Amino acid sequence: MLQNTGKLAGQTLFITGASRGIGKAIALKAARDGANVVIAAKTAQAHPKLPGTIYTAAEEIEALGGKALPCIVDVRDEKQIGDAVEQAVQMFGGIDILVNNASAINLTGTLETPMKKVDLMLGVNLRGTYLTSKLCIPHLLKSKNPHILNLSPPLNLNPIWFKNHSAYTMAKYGMSMCVLGMAEEFRGSIAVNALWPKTAIQTAAMDMLGGADVGKQCRKVDIMSDAAYAIFSKPPSYTGNFVIDEEILKTEGIKDFDIYAVAPGNALLPDFFLDEAESLVQNMGDQVVIPVVKGDKPSAAWATSGPIAETFNIIKGVLNPDIVKSTGGVYKFDLSGENAGVWFIDMKNAGGSAGSGEPPVKADVVMTMDSADFTKMFAGKLKPTMAFMSGKLRIKGDMTLAIKMEKMMSMMKKSKL
Repeated sequence: MLQNTGKLAGQTLFITGASRGIGKAIALKAARDGANVVIAAKTAQAHPKLPGTIYTAAEEIEALGGKALPCIVDVRDEKQIGDAVEQAVQMFGGIDILVNNASAINLTGTLETPMKKVDLMLGVNLRGTYLTSKLCIPHLLKSKNPHILNLSPPLNLNPIWFKNHSAYTMAKYGMSMCVLGMAEEFRGSIAVNALWPKTAIQTAAMDMLGGADVGKQCRKVDIMSDAAYAIFSKPPSYTGNFVIDEEILKTEGIKDFDIYAVAPGNALLPDFFLDEAESLVQNMGDQVVIPVVKGDKPSAAWATSGPIAETFNIIKGVLNPDIVKSTGGVYKFDLSGENAGVWFIDMKNAGGSAGSGEPPVKADVVMTMDSADFTKMFAGKLKPTMAFMSGKLRIKGDMTLAIKMEKMMSMMKKSKL
């Protein structure tokens, strides 16, 4: 891992969404240098499922030698941001580094995304980043080491990153466009860069949505905090860059990236928005399979015989209240290929049910894929998240349920699926 050098001693970082996850990891890395950290986040009281508050984060920062200022901040609220900025300046004398980490996500298609969710993502990701930057910039201009770092991806216009979740992509790319514009606007005065992970990163939210099995395909938050530290150590002339965590750490001499893996040796889940994701997925062995569509006409006996029917017979045999309770969703599978047909798994009502045809109630999520891949998926040879990331699985509806499917299949496997 990248060693601390003391570079950030006495400097003040204003970090949105710093009560947990990547934001907190960056805060703790800076604290080891003796930095001042403003924890600008909403969580003042413990969340029932997600650990950490602005106050527990402050305690961790101070335990490592840093100074902390916890501030209750919703980045959509101009007054709350303005008050936090003023408190930071009064307490620490200025602001040297801004980290726009706060973000909202909803991976659904146009027809499935309520405008409330669209407004949330645009309000937090785009407007929140722009507003927080606007209010911090007057103070950053007075700093000797001024940096703005947005946790956002390169502006990749490949349609694959739009077709399943246009609203999220537009909101996230809004953060990246702030980098593009502000880097040029303040060139020579403030370093403005973006940072994005090459692979999925394990956070409490990821564990809650996807379970331990998804976590094993992730890297730890430490790789992002090390990459951010490397960026902060560069002069203000280092600006306008869309940095990938692994790439910048290689330039810092890091060669062993297994130290960042949650489960060293496991295939890693590639992150969104990177062209490298497709080749990375294809090199993951039998965990990802490129489907070969042999035809879309179902056989007459598709609902009673064949590999899909056999899979569903097994699924019905292992359904139990624990699996249903932990999942809480109705799945519809629209399968193409040699064993085309429509199937469902109801993991929401009573003790659960599964079978051919339309689900008994409206599906929460519809998954469209080749029937051969469906069989491999429930045999544990194809991860749902991997298939989605590679564009081989199309999802409409509640994306969190699609992520939960990996947890569901793990529980079924333990039940001898």
